[in-house]
Amino acid sequence: MDCPNAQRGNHVRIILALGNIGEKYRDTRHNVAWWLADRLARAWECPAFMPDGETSWTSCGSFDHRVELHKPLTYMNRSGLAVTSLIDSRDFDPAVDMLVLVDDIALPPGRFRLRPEGSPGGHNGLASISGVLGTEMFTRLRIGVGRPMNDQIELSEWVLAPPTRGEEEAVLSTFSQATQAIECWLEYGIEVGMNRFNVSK
Repeated sequence: MDCPNAQRGNHVRIILALGNIGEKYRDTRHNVAWWLADRLARAWECPAFMPDGETSWTSCGSFDHRVELHKPLTYMNRSGLAVTSLIDSRDFDPAVDMLVLVDDIALPPGRFRLRPEGSPGGHNGLASISGVLGTEMFTRLRIGVGRPMNDQIELSEWVLAPPTRGEEEAVLSTFSQATQAIECWLEYGIEVGMNRFNVSK
């Protein structure tokens, strides 16, 4: 990995992939973060995701510290409940040790961005987490899904619909590099991750 050397800690790192449960939502734009979580689990040879409380999760042993992948089972608009559950059951600092994977209409398919903070930007999942934490200071990886070209299409309808084949291929094409970006964040932090992977295309 093209990142500098750094000290590695022993604390738990949480990767929280936002999405909606159920077959109805599985292939929609709002669930692209779950697609990436599944890709990470395969790449890191994690056990199968198992439901437990407010999330379905797995633990990965590919790193010197404990890494957990979580998919909230609360539905998107109540994602903050999953964060509350994790804070109650685990010892971690959400501002430092949590990375939220999330779809973003402000980025086109085929783009992603690491960010250390930011407003929800109309995203109900991020708003729910910000409300629970009382801050917007938590790291997120934004996965582009684009905006509808037709202004008559409601954004809620757009994100709850499947992407076109071309859009899906563009999203999936970023997952290899997104995986590297997440691994860089895990081992070296957000600043290194942004400097290395937030490049224009």
